Amino acid sequence: MATQYPRLEEAHVAFIEAQHIYFTGSAAPDGRVNVSPKGMDSLRVLGPDRIAWLNYTGSGNETAGHLLQSPRVTLMWCSFTLKPLILRAYGTARAIHRGDAGWTEAVAPWGDPAGARQVFDMAVEMVQTSCGYAVPFFDNPRERDTLARWTADKGPDGIRAYWDEKNTRTIDGAPTGIEANWT
Repeated sequence: MATQYPRLEEAHVAFIEAQHIYFTGSAAPDGRVNVSPKGMDSLRVLGPDRIAWLNYTGSGNETAGHLLQSPRVTLMWCSFTLKPLILRAYGTARAIHRGDAGWTEAVAPWGDPAGARQVFDMAVEMVQTSCGYAVPFFDNPRERDTLARWTADKGPDGIRAYWDEKNTRTIDGAPTGIEANWT
């Protein structure tokens, strides 16, 4: 029941834009596979073969560490509404950290919010849709504001200290690159 496409089509982009949650999947050549749920206004389709997402400060930094070792990444969206569908985008990505050349341009679509840790820039190599018939219905009554409040309470110095304590290494001990260009 799955169908593959060489790039995102208009219907795919419309589906992506209608979703409230997406998932990222990454893995280094060795160690654990990471799957992370993402929300908020953090993703932009930049073209039929390019997606970028803003990575806010969080408890781990696995994707950044994995991409330093292997650039493979998968994004997935599921419909939790009447029309069932699962959409996956497969490709490679790179992390653009605060302080890297290109940071200002990469973060511009989001306005450089507090707590922005990286922007991931993905080259889409294949898109796949599948039925989603077993995905349950869910309602999305509202966005959480917990991360924004936590970030504001920490302030820039607190965020940097948190990155230093929690975000410089993956759970497998690999570097994430977050500290390389701190300004």
